[in-house]
Amino acid sequence: MGGEVFLLRHGETEWNAAGRFQGQLDSPLTQRGRGQAAEAGRTLAAELAGRSIPPLHVSPLGWAQETAAIVACQAPGLHSSRVEPCLQEVTTGSWDGLTHTDIEASWPNALDGATEFDWYFRSPDGEDYQAAIGRVRAWLDGLDGSVIAVSHGLLGRLVGLAPRRGAATARAAGRSLAAFSIRRAST
Repeated sequence: MGGEVFLLRHGETEWNAAGRFQGQLDSPLTQRGRGQAAEAGRTLAAELAGRSIPPLHVSPLGWAQETAAIVACQAPGLHSSRVEPCLQEVTTGSWDGLTHTDIEASWPNALDGATEFDWYFRSPDGEDYQAAIGRVRAWLDGLDGSVIAVSHGLLGRLVGLAPRRGAATARAAGRSLAAFSIRRAST
């Protein structure tokens, strides 16, 4: 694949605001989250002005779908989307929907020494790192050209780490939009 991945993170959800980890459980966008989605759409429209509009791939999770619908209203020419299961958030299994306090109460010390990134992969029954990075790689390997993707925060980090052949160069195009230029290495 050669091209760009325009990656948008979903807007804030009710559970984000409450400090709950969603995993793959659904929570609607807050009013602030709907505003963030509209801002992302305007940023995307400005970024793509005068260019052909790439296809839109969206996580199947409800709050990402809601974000994509709002973004599409702000970005002329962005009409249809493809639901892409590879873009859904990492599940933390039985930790989905819980707070740090809930996790610590039921799994003492499970988060000791965890970073902001690796705690997702410490759940006893959640998705592991290899599975998550594998599905992101599968999605990237299947792309043919540029794409707009509406997904989740952790998936955005994994997109930057995922290319096996070639390189990903990230640049911020706004607070809620990151663009990755993906190049395949010569074989």
